[in-house]
Amino acid sequence: MPDLRDMELLAALAKNRHFARAAAECGISQPAFSARIRNLELSLGAPIVKRGNRFMGFTAEGEIALKWAHRMIADGRGLHQEIEDARDALSGKLVIGVVPTALTFVSKVAAALRDDYPSLIIQILSHSSVEIARGLEEFSLDAGVTYLGSTLPAESTSRHIYDERYECLMPRSIAPDVENDITWQEAARLPLCLLTGNMRNRKIINNAFEAADAAPNLVMETNAFTAALVQVASGTAATIAPEVLVDNIGVADDVVRLKLIEPTVVEPIGIVISKHEPRLPAVDALMSWLSKGKR
Repeated sequence: MPDLRDMELLAALAKNRHFARAAAECGISQPAFSARIRNLELSLGAPIVKRGNRFMGFTAEGEIALKWAHRMIADGRGLHQEIEDARDALSGKLVIGVVPTALTFVSKVAAALRDDYPSLIIQILSHSSVEIARGLEEFSLDAGVTYLGSTLPAESTSRHIYDERYECLMPRSIAPDVENDITWQEAARLPLCLLTGNMRNRKIINNAFEAADAAPNLVMETNAFTAALVQVASGTAATIAPEVLVDNIGVADDVVRLKLIEPTVVEPIGIVISKHEPRLPAVDALMSWLSKGKR
């Protein structure tokens, strides 16, 4: 039977997509790393790595092995965490995949959770909703904070956290002469920096513009809200951002924030976890923290 160390090597190879870097991360030589991968193939009776002059990906059997590797690693972490939790000393790692619009919210949650569990290491990864679903299925993520309206893994359970509503942020120099609200048609006429088309947030925004019979004046795309906010701060473009994100980061005095109306768009954000049992104690701690309304 493959041991846990073999599974860790396989996961490192998937992460680095390079034998030498994966070996370095695992603290062994490249020849020793390659030998263990070959021995793993022999024990499984199937090739798991596509071979060439460089790493070329996994075979179909390798993808299956990788899925189980992530699951075995997660179970191993769960064992250690449950032992520590029984001693009232929860530690280890909690890996959360988060859509970009919820990063500031989850960062605050993580900081508060660590107040209760100071030995817990929380890793927050910015992912699209599709990547979060895949990460939960492959056990490379312990939890996901994502759009509940997106496609969720079959073997998962979810809980609503908050509703995402949208605002238009813009430099005062290009802001229209309006009070508190701006229509999607009015926003479409501004030079806009938006998230890239593969992001669920962008699909929601596109649908809102379509419902308003408007075509956005797109001048820049990015896969990180930080870049969009820099465009706003520099006075070169406006952006559309969730209300929660803006509340958490705040805005400068020379930035105008207006609520988007006609239509008013509301998208539920929630936490999604695998139904796999036993569950990681750190996931239970996170779910308990959220259910108590501490957010």
